[in-house]
Amino acid sequence: MLDYTPPTQDQLLAIRVNAGIAELAQAEKFAAAEEDLVEAIVEGVGQFAAGEFAPLNRIGDLEGAKLENGVVRLPDGFKQAYDAYVEQGWNAIASPEEFGGQGLPFTLACNVLENLGSANMAFNLLPMLSVGAIDALEHHGSDGQKAKYLPDLVSGKWSGTMNLTEPQAGSDVGALRATATPIEDGEHAGKYLIQGQKIYITWGEHELAENIVHLVLARLPDAPEGSRGISLFIVPKYHVNADGTLGPKNDLRCVSLEHKLGINASPTCVMSYGDNGECVGELVGAENRGLMAMFTMMNNARINVGNQGVQIAERATQQAIAYATDRVQSARAGSPDKNPVAIIEHPDVRRMLLRMKALTEASRALLYYCAGQVDRGNLGDETAKARGEVLVPLIKAWGTDIGIEVASLGIQIHGGMGFVEETGAAQHWRDSRIAPIYEGTNGIQAADLVTRKLGLEGGEAMLSLLSDIASECADEPTLVALAQDCLAIAEWMRDEASLDDKLAGSVPFCTMVAVAVAGWQMARQAKVVAEGGAPALAQTKPVTSRFFLDRIVPEASGLKSGATGGAALLYELPSSAFA
Repeated sequence: MLDYTPPTQDQLLAIRVNAGIAELAQAEKFAAAEEDLVEAIVEGVGQFAAGEFAPLNRIGDLEGAKLENGVVRLPDGFKQAYDAYVEQGWNAIASPEEFGGQGLPFTLACNVLENLGSANMAFNLLPMLSVGAIDALEHHGSDGQKAKYLPDLVSGKWSGTMNLTEPQAGSDVGALRATATPIEDGEHAGKYLIQGQKIYITWGEHELAENIVHLVLARLPDAPEGSRGISLFIVPKYHVNADGTLGPKNDLRCVSLEHKLGINASPTCVMSYGDNGECVGELVGAENRGLMAMFTMMNNARINVGNQGVQIAERATQQAIAYATDRVQSARAGSPDKNPVAIIEHPDVRRMLLRMKALTEASRALLYYCAGQVDRGNLGDETAKARGEVLVPLIKAWGTDIGIEVASLGIQIHGGMGFVEETGAAQHWRDSRIAPIYEGTNGIQAADLVTRKLGLEGGEAMLSLLSDIASECADEPTLVALAQDCLAIAEWMRDEASLDDKLAGSVPFCTMVAVAVAGWQMARQAKVVAEGGAPALAQTKPVTSRFFLDRIVPEASGLKSGATGGAALLYELPSSAFA
């Protein structure tokens, strides 16, 4: 498998142009995010990822995580790499300074995760989940809980998880059955006894961090049915003493590890809480308001999962380009020279490689545009906050779809060798396939877009986004046409379509809007490069942006009939007839 080379220049362009880091640095909160520091972070974490995480990618896939006598073990090298990650402070980039973080923009934390995940997607899930746990506790934890848990979570000394899914519940979180019973007396008075089983808990058990802070959804006695009766609890692997030292192990265990299609080095655990009736947890926030607190973490995680689509696309593209450059086969069609050439010279291979590069760069542009809006929202810009909320399902759904498409094209370019595991091309596709499923399937993201997000700020959040694209890109007629199609569909869904009709067209509509925003951000990049703003990309960016705008944007316009076709046809065939 090819080594990872950080795409530093393209990342810096996206951070500057799409996230607008210089404007963010004008705010007092982000004043430290000056150009020199931004470059140092992007270059530094890229080098770290390439040197420490990337060499473990293949061995992690082949050997995977193993459960031995209740202990989850990772292949040799993972512990040392994680210790180096903590020691160098990469976990603390955007965390609050009062708890040991650097207080930098979320945009730069996204870049840390992008590099780590391109180097090793399965390993990167460990810090990714911790970042989400930090976010949830920062917003919803008590002062005492923040002081107790955040410093070691921020440093990475401890890791975090989220525990939502149960065997019978799946995506219907409101159907969960885990219980939390108040403790009336003794040393844990005021806390709760947690009991239940959770599945698909990413990095739910391991030995890389000293403690694991599980955020667990459970029901209090007499809680309302459904999602209105869910509370959130901190359930540490090891009890934490008043002085911050670790006490005895809590009553929780990893029952088994899932045998998965990919991300084999990421232990996906079945977790059991309270087998002996002694699992102790602390309530986070108000009773029966746990889902609201968890969704703070979920929103963060959805952006970071969209980031995973970018990550796997980058890695697959690098490997495909290297293979196509080295693999010699057949003469170029129509050439008087009949000697075989590297397959990168053949038109269809060139088409696939350009598509891979254009899709990867465009999804990265969308990622950092979304991150920049989130940062502005965190500074108090309510309009940017609302726009960021609209962008979340776009980057999560389309970004992860792109990861799959690009990884699949990578296998195609390898030909038969792509289907053979030893090249490593298949790993990228296998790893990519989980991202459209977790943190809310892409169908759920699209449903969120056409229900909640379409009506945000009376519909203005979506309409203003599409209007900005149409007005700013007047010299790109295909992009304007796509934006206008999206506007028309948005208005139809808002004013005329039934709920079934909206949901039936939600996925194609989500793709259309995502491609429109990504095309807009690629056009912005191309303009800056044309003006001399990124000399290192002067040769490539004009071509990849043109490919996206001229080839991929028109494809998205073709989805209009699917977005507006309604639900009637879907139900003409009775359920029984499908069998």
